[in-house]
Amino acid sequence: MTFLQMLIIAVVQGITEFLPISSSGHLILVSVFTGFEDQGPMIDIAVHVGSLLAIMVYFFKDVWGLARGGLATVGIGADDPETREWRKLAWWIVLGTIPAVIFGLAIKTGMLNGFVESTFGIPIIEDDLLASIRFTDLIAVNLIGYGILLGLADHFGRDDKTFEQMTWRDGLIVGLAQALALIPGTSRSGVTMTAARFLGFGRFEAARFSFLLSIPAVAGAGVLIVPDLLEADSSLLMEAVITGAMTFAAAFATMAFLMNFLKRASMMVFVLYRIAMGCALLYLF
Repeated sequence: MTFLQMLIIAVVQGITEFLPISSSGHLILVSVFTGFEDQGPMIDIAVHVGSLLAIMVYFFKDVWGLARGGLATVGIGADDPETREWRKLAWWIVLGTIPAVIFGLAIKTGMLNGFVESTFGIPIIEDDLLASIRFTDLIAVNLIGYGILLGLADHFGRDDKTFEQMTWRDGLIVGLAQALALIPGTSRSGVTMTAARFLGFGRFEAARFSFLLSIPAVAGAGVLIVPDLLEADSSLLMEAVITGAMTFAAAFATMAFLMNFLKRASMMVFVLYRIAMGCALLYLF
């Protein structure tokens, strides 16, 4: 990989991971429009780890509270009322992670393909050219469809709940929404913010909830790649480290911008962007 390709991937991932406009969809489109070779799973994980570190630094107090709550569950640390509250929230975050884990395993093992074919009679496309065209259509339709849902949730959603008021039901519903983000074009942050807004969380709190919920899923993906990192040659490992570091910088700056933006503005600009981009993709392809 060239430095230019690493820089583009890092900036695109860092910006689109937290804005509700689909990071996976944009990363796929980068390869379509630039002609770059696929960066491979190690770089994919590296950029997500960079994004994860940005979340943990920006939301350090929340992450520390959740960590204290998790440790208290196994008898480590103080067992005061504040820790018990964080322990409850930590369990709801874990509960919200389970649907994405199940859905991800179904995709990885091919079980989902068989379910789609047997239930809906839709064959899985094998031809590379046809598959890429259909895949781009999928991204476009998801950008538009979930963008409209985000607009409705942001317009009609209440603003009366905070992250500290999250219940097991909230964690599970937003977790089920997060599982949908494994489909490119959906946007993990977008679909979880949509669900949180429908549940009555304010814009800032919906984004906070969304980002904290992403920590276990992204961390789990990073753990899975550790064996490959240990076996990788030094050049590939260095590329992953550099790309991850640049992603961290872009992600942290984007997160700071978004959290300040949501304190004073609606999500309509992202809704319009998604619809415009989806329509452009349908026209081009």
